[in-house]
Amino acid sequence: MTIRWGIMATGWIAEAFAEGLQYVTDSQLIAVGSRSQRSADDFAARFHIPNRHASYEALANDPDVDVVYIATPHGMHYENMLMCLNAGKHVLCEKAFTLNARQAAEVIALARAKKLFLMEAMWTRFLPAVVELQRILLSGVIGEVRAFQADFSFPPRFDPKSRLFDPALGGGSLLDLGVYPVSFTSMLFGEPERIVSAAHLGITGVDMQMGAVMIYPDGKLAMAFSSLECNGANRAAIQGRLGRIEIAREFFHPEQFSVILQDGSREDYTFPIEGNGYRYEAQEVVERLLAGELESPVMPLDETLAIMRMMDTMRAQWGMVYPNVD
Repeated sequence: MTIRWGIMATGWIAEAFAEGLQYVTDSQLIAVGSRSQRSADDFAARFHIPNRHASYEALANDPDVDVVYIATPHGMHYENMLMCLNAGKHVLCEKAFTLNARQAAEVIALARAKKLFLMEAMWTRFLPAVVELQRILLSGVIGEVRAFQADFSFPPRFDPKSRLFDPALGGGSLLDLGVYPVSFTSMLFGEPERIVSAAHLGITGVDMQMGAVMIYPDGKLAMAFSSLECNGANRAAIQGRLGRIEIAREFFHPEQFSVILQDGSREDYTFPIEGNGYRYEAQEVVERLLAGELESPVMPLDETLAIMRMMDTMRAQWGMVYPNVD
């Protein structure tokens, strides 16, 4: 059986996913949907896609499509997912999954009611280095993990109308960049008991940078930082009683990490990414669909909802709202 994909939107992340699909078994990219026929045709020509739609609605209703990858800006995810699910399509949706937990809960409830597969496209979870890192953690080599810290920052050109800076589009560093250290924290420790956070809100009202400490009942701590003002190191450290694991660069899609023990010994690991890395999350979707499963145990829906709750809590502490949503 071949799982037939449709891609919603034609931006750079849609292109990256289309390239990644070329490495996925039991899979075929059959359709693309854009807001214009020209954009759909141009994208389809690059990736040899037969079905080319001039609207997202047409893609959602394409009878040849089994699953839709939603690559629109995160301010559109909620309505796009509802549309695809109501059309009977399985869905893989980019992060941030929605703008808030209320939207996420509604989408998840609809997918479960319709018995359709739904997953947040947190590609980091499926990369070979992260899979091996979790195996090492389970082995106990660094002992009980007690702390985690990560940062993700880059300074884009300021445009108040762009998705990064417009509050109506879910702008700010948190949903675009901060979601990575928050999700990594969730993968390690789950949902915290308490969050203490702060942010600098820019002239458009979105968080230009934020920092958060997530506190757990047994004393574990996680620290997350994201910024649209800094050229950051984008690294992470997982700290245990017997040692630590360091991801020195681009922790959100790593190929290397180091295990450093309390005696000073060090072992470096390298796990090359095949293609651009998007194939791994797509392969997970295909394998779950072929198995007749409606969720991924690697990125379960209840955890996606918990991550949205964590980010809602942070925004509430800053007094930052998304118009017509919160």
